[in-house]
Amino acid sequence: MGRYPNSGGPIARRVPEGDDRPRLVCDACGFIRYENPKIVAGSVATWEGRILLCRRAIEPQAGFWTLPAGFLELHEDPAHGARREAEEEAGAEIVIDALLAVYTIPRISLVQLFYRAHLAQPEIAPGIESLEVGLFRPDEIPWDSLAFPSVTWALRHNAEAPDGGNFAPFTNPVGDVGDYRPGIPARR
Repeated sequence: MGRYPNSGGPIARRVPEGDDRPRLVCDACGFIRYENPKIVAGSVATWEGRILLCRRAIEPQAGFWTLPAGFLELHEDPAHGARREAEEEAGAEIVIDALLAVYTIPRISLVQLFYRAHLAQPEIAPGIESLEVGLFRPDEIPWDSLAFPSVTWALRHNAEAPDGGNFAPFTNPVGDVGDYRPGIPARR
């Protein structure tokens, strides 16, 4: 299993005293390494009623359409992460309007925060992780080519949310845990 770098002691997976689940524990010093969910921040960003989408250049789901989103960096505020991802993936400068949704994908220990946002200007360009980017009217969204269930959820929840940002954040649709099959578009 390895050694803990500070003490050099062996690391074992066991249930620490006072806990109820296995953790990585250093047998020499008792340090517990907690493994926690990853956090993704993204946005449903619009310009004059059109929604920003990116066609993925990377796996998983290369070639499918998604919203600009990605993993938070250490010490990064989620709203800043959503703005950074829009810049990195679509060359877009966005302004955050409200927290739209909090989704969970338990199978991969993932928490996703999606913001409702608008573009500061209409200029966009694909970043290194995008094959192409576009601004889509709601009736132009490539529903049959969306990468992940949470992209579908966020687009639908954005359409349902009232203007003005006065709403509680949405969550996973009842009974849906976000499973998808690689290479297959998300369910509509």
